[in-house]
Amino acid sequence: MSKRTNTILFMLAATVVNILLMMIIFIICFILLTRFVDPESSLVPLYLGLTFLVSIGGSFFLYSRIIKALNAKFDLEGKLGPLFSTKRRK
Repeated sequence: MSKRTNTILFMLAATVVNILLMMIIFIICFILLTRFVDPESSLVPLYLGLTFLVSIGGSFFLYSRIIKALNAKFDLEGKLGPLFSTKRRK
């Protein structure tokens, strides 16, 4: 397999992992929200928005940590190539 194919497969897998992380964090925050917040409270929409933002930020943080660990362990820079390269015209 070429470097471009490796890069495409890695990006697809990393995107799926990032989306799954976001969903898992959102579900955990939502469960905590339902356990500890009164459903009659007027701040529930604010808490839901905060839950959404925490899930995005948390998934970004975990995703970057996972990618750094994988890069250190498997030396991904040598196995992956750029998707878009500039072609020089003569």
